[in-house]
Amino acid sequence: MERIDIDVTFRRSVAELFALLSDHEKLGPVLGAKIKRIHDGQGNVNGLGSVRLLNIGPLPSFEETVTAFRPDELIEYRISRGTPLKNHKGTMAFSATAEGGSRLHYTIEFESKVPFLGPLIRAGLETGIRKGLGKLR
Repeated sequence: MERIDIDVTFRRSVAELFALLSDHEKLGPVLGAKIKRIHDGQGNVNGLGSVRLLNIGPLPSFEETVTAFRPDELIEYRISRGTPLKNHKGTMAFSATAEGGSRLHYTIEFESKVPFLGPLIRAGLETGIRKGLGKLR
């Protein structure tokens, strides 16, 4: 099992950070991907049950489905189609800081269907996410 664990603080409010990272189309530039919402969620177009299509560079596109959504608090998602990964789960947990900013605890866990591919994907994904989140700071 591969795991990415990122903990970042921002000067933005929790509401502002959540609004940015929960919006599929706005999330794309942060992650260095092209993202398009292909199915609206329940109660919020980007919420529970929403599906987004991701294109990252020359790699084949894949879909992610939001499995938990609590505004200004939590987003969980799973890859639902089109990838050599299995048992994938992404979690973005949001909280306020004492200084009036926000904290994002972002974890991703997955396994690879292809031997030795997992560590390579983890390294590339973690580098890209850290770089994108760094631009938001």
